[in-house]
Amino acid sequence: MAAVLDSVRAFFAPSTFTLDLENAGDVVARESLLDRAMGPDRRKKSSEKLRQGRVPAEGLALVARDRSGHVIGTVRLWNVEAGVDRETRPVDALLLGPLAVDPAYEGKGVGSALMRAAVMEAKKREHGAILLVGDAPYYERFGFFAAKTRHLVMPGPFQRERFLALELKEGWLDSAVGLIVASGRKLAQPPVSKAA
Repeated sequence: MAAVLDSVRAFFAPSTFTLDLENAGDVVARESLLDRAMGPDRRKKSSEKLRQGRVPAEGLALVARDRSGHVIGTVRLWNVEAGVDRETRPVDALLLGPLAVDPAYEGKGVGSALMRAAVMEAKKREHGAILLVGDAPYYERFGFFAAKTRHLVMPGPFQRERFLALELKEGWLDSAVGLIVASGRKLAQPPVSKAA
């Protein structure tokens, strides 16, 4: 992961922020940032249903930090099954989101740096495709397009033109069809004590 972050840092040469793996100490700052950037309805989205009770894909939860080490940006990728293929085998993929940047840092390359680092790391880890729901004009510059999701559906309501994909391996989604379902590791649940 360090090599990926170093190459993105070199590309952007950010003087006001750095990229890092998310750690347990970032949770409160990340949640606060997401609330500010995405509003109170963010937990009602179809993508959120796929993230509930799960942990992000291994090595694919990134943050941007300001010079003082405060979290100013976040992106996470999650393991999902993108429907099934012609032989009805699940098609493994990643779901990206949410991507958020502190409003004070918008337009400074933070979101782009996080996106490029996330895509590069997913490719390095040999994932086949990344899906997301977002604004096509923003995500198309990173290679995400709606054409590859035309036979896939999100759980719950979603806008078809905002459901995008990037293949990291050519043809990965060519025969994928059906419902996107969560497939990643579940959050550890505390043990339940039984009454004596």
